[in-house]
Amino acid sequence: MKTTSHTDQDMQKAEESRATGRDTRTAVLKRSIRANVPLRKTFVQAPPGAASRHGPLKQFVTGRDLRGLKAYLMIVAACSNGENGWSTRHDSAVWARMMDIQTTATDQSARTGAWRTLRRLESRKLITCSRSGTWITVTLLREDGSGQPYNRPVGKTGEDLFLQIPATFWTKGYDENLDLPALAMLLVIAREKPWSAFPAEKAPDWYGWSADTHERGLKKLLDLEYVERMKAFTKAPLTPAGYTEVYRYQRTTITRPRKPRKTAVKSTITKKSAVRPSRSKG
Repeated sequence: MKTTSHTDQDMQKAEESRATGRDTRTAVLKRSIRANVPLRKTFVQAPPGAASRHGPLKQFVTGRDLRGLKAYLMIVAACSNGENGWSTRHDSAVWARMMDIQTTATDQSARTGAWRTLRRLESRKLITCSRSGTWITVTLLREDGSGQPYNRPVGKTGEDLFLQIPATFWTKGYDENLDLPALAMLLVIAREKPWSAFPAEKAPDWYGWSADTHERGLKKLLDLEYVERMKAFTKAPLTPAGYTEVYRYQRTTITRPRKPRKTAVKSTITKKSAVRPSRSKG
């Protein structure tokens, strides 16, 4: 009769207790203490008047770098609260697990893969990174790829406008269902006002990727119900039909930023209503 040793049982329990990639991303977000993660819109697309409308997002899409894009968005989430000078520091194994590399690689290969991913982001002037033993420190740079130091966007200028990604995008695993075209298009839709149009033929000029990539991303988002669409009609007197039709899109509830909680009645009002001076009886 085959028996299981205590060592084997301990190993099994250890594996069952091991944190997953989602666990790690959730822990990072809890430490940053925020419901929504801000990302400058210039990461997706340069402002009007720029020599090119393409933002740094183009490099991820054309380079087929889904791992790099997901890692970058998590770095923004981890660093943008500013508690550690726009930096975050973890063991390379934690970085690898944050990127889900450990699921298909040995421990050492996963560590190496995480470092190479971070170095790609550094080469795009989106972060700086350094190693000390197995520990890696990452510092966020400005999202436009200029290499300038990061500061929290407040939306006062065109270059400072930002979109928001809800923390639940990671904590509920919505990010795990997306391929590269879908994730890129989700950022594109998040950049614009609700019910905007995204014509595929404009994708090469506006964003730097093909019309086919654009359409595949939209289809995936619709299939996942991360976005919704409606058909709109515009009067066009010089067309045979007299009108044109176009699809407009917006994020669904699960991918929209979370609204801040409404504050209760002001304490001063509460105190006045709760404590009233008593009158003496004559």
